[in-house]
Amino acid sequence: MSVSVSIDNAVAVVTVDRREAMNALDVTAAHTLRDRLAELATDSAVRCVILTGAGEKSFIAGADLKMMAQFDYEQGKAFVDLGHEIARLLETMPKPTIAAINGYALGGGCELALACDMRYAASHARLGQPEVNHGLIPGWGGTQRLARVTSLGFAKDLIFTGRLIDTDEALRHGLINGIGDPVLNKARETAQLITRKGPESIAIAKSFLNRALQGDYLETLADEAAALAHTLPTPEAREGLAAFLEKRPAAFQEPGA
Repeated sequence: MSVSVSIDNAVAVVTVDRREAMNALDVTAAHTLRDRLAELATDSAVRCVILTGAGEKSFIAGADLKMMAQFDYEQGKAFVDLGHEIARLLETMPKPTIAAINGYALGGGCELALACDMRYAASHARLGQPEVNHGLIPGWGGTQRLARVTSLGFAKDLIFTGRLIDTDEALRHGLINGIGDPVLNKARETAQLITRKGPESIAIAKSFLNRALQGDYLETLADEAAALAHTLPTPEAREGLAAFLEKRPAAFQEPGA
């Protein structure tokens, strides 16, 4: 199976396994990844999703270039659109997503990591947007998300040169949140911390954080204030505030429970 899912303690781990191709995505694997993420997005028992690759060599080495070399315009456009669907699912699902970068995160693989809310990398990992080396450009949102996550100047550096960077440089520029070995354990630690928080408040906070670099600033601030007022009388907020006042851990329920 090219994509597997395991769920433990409200944390889903999605693993891309095409080790024969450095976990690069072909059409079948991309469709499967999209479908699995869509299922997890609506699964109330899952509070955090980790994306990783099988083995220790590669996270996701982008799209399968052997496949792409055979594409005409229509096939290429369909595959690019599919990649955008995957990225948007990671970016917008109402629960945090974490990339556990266990090796090479290249091209579309780096772009999918950028679409996640947080990124942790193994010390040996390498990241980059090498598309220009092949006469291509980043096509799964890399030109936009890389500039927003790091800076415009650094994004131009990586995209124009096509060079790969190590985890120390990635951390300095904010491309990753941290380095850990084994990286999946590092990602799980953060995921477990998140699962102990209120899932509805996390979902609302994520939706507003995603608007931080887009849309109208003042309008978003007004919407944020209204959303906070809306959360105050909810059972989740009542439990969280009561737990604070009673000096005990909060016992948050699954949404709709």
